[in-house]
Amino acid sequence: MPARERRKLSDAAIARLRPRAREYTVWDREVPSLGVRVRPTGGKSYVLLCSAAGGSTRIALGPVDIMSAVDARGECLARHTRPEPVGTAAPIAPLLRDFVEGEWMEAHFGRYRPATKTGYRSLLAGRILPAFGSKPLDRIAPARVREWFDDYSRTAPTNANRALKLLRQIMNFAIARGYVQSNPTRGIAQNRRPPLTRFLSREEIARLHRALDGQTGESNRQQADIVRLLLLTGCRKSEIVRLRWSEVQGDMLVLAESKTGPRKVPLNAQAQRILERQPREDSAFVFPSPLDPSRPRSRELSLWHRVRRQVGIQDVRLHDLRHTHASHAVMNGVPVPVVSRLLGHSSVGMTLRYAHLGDREIEQAAERTGLAIDAIMNGHGRP
Repeated sequence: MPARERRKLSDAAIARLRPRAREYTVWDREVPSLGVRVRPTGGKSYVLLCSAAGGSTRIALGPVDIMSAVDARGECLARHTRPEPVGTAAPIAPLLRDFVEGEWMEAHFGRYRPATKTGYRSLLAGRILPAFGSKPLDRIAPARVREWFDDYSRTAPTNANRALKLLRQIMNFAIARGYVQSNPTRGIAQNRRPPLTRFLSREEIARLHRALDGQTGESNRQQADIVRLLLLTGCRKSEIVRLRWSEVQGDMLVLAESKTGPRKVPLNAQAQRILERQPREDSAFVFPSPLDPSRPRSRELSLWHRVRRQVGIQDVRLHDLRHTHASHAVMNGVPVPVVSRLLGHSSVGMTLRYAHLGDREIEQAAERTGLAIDAIMNGHGRP
């Protein structure tokens, strides 16, 4: 019998599974009894492998379209029963705080990137532990989790999603350790991402450039150059604000740390000139803090809030400069897979979220296409 095909099942990994001539199943590395069945028609569904008299049986959990990989893993752990020796009592559920700081940290925290660790510590200290840290794992009620998530979502929907995902992972691990039978986050849907349709037009870029040129004072000029680099490179804010001189290597940024791990960013001539004019001080950072050169400057760029009011683009976020870079690259004929490499995305699907065209460009394209077809219809086109 061939070995079972295993990989870490995630929504992205499942989306990449392609139908074959015969039905097949891919099993999860984290929860071995969870699998995704892929039919020749392209249909995919979660299955649970359970022990049965004389062998094993598969239970269908449902199509992948209606359940995330995280939820399926939790459902699998909740249903999976393990026979216990007679007279053995179920383990006493610890407080969430003790579980996180002990078993969960020991099993999971070491494998995360430094930036992920920082984000998780912030979510734990600021949101999860204040709400649930003093409760035993088996006393965390689904209704209270939903109330907590809805309250957080009113002010910070994206961070609320991150916090829910982290709590869900912690509780799935608690199920695996036998402390609880079901995940209290089950059935709570994450907030939808807002559509990424905002990017700067050519006129808005020109106005922004003029406003940045008019800045005076060392701090303002430094912030203006950070904004220019975000637009010219498509980098994330953290990648530029925390940029080290050791990562500037000729016409390339060799980033030791990014959202998707180490990556290289080609520098166009304009970006190179901005970096060349930065003063080389006794600091490892290209943009050091004015108060402490041994540290990078704050991620909070106060200049941006003033400049966007001046330019009339109050609805534009700093991250939209990355979106702008990608969109203008596509409009100038750069293939989407190439843009994906420029942005350091793990998949082309991520890039497609950024590669929107504005209404004006769509209208102009429709007008050009109409003129071309009209010329053909009336005999004026090329033979």
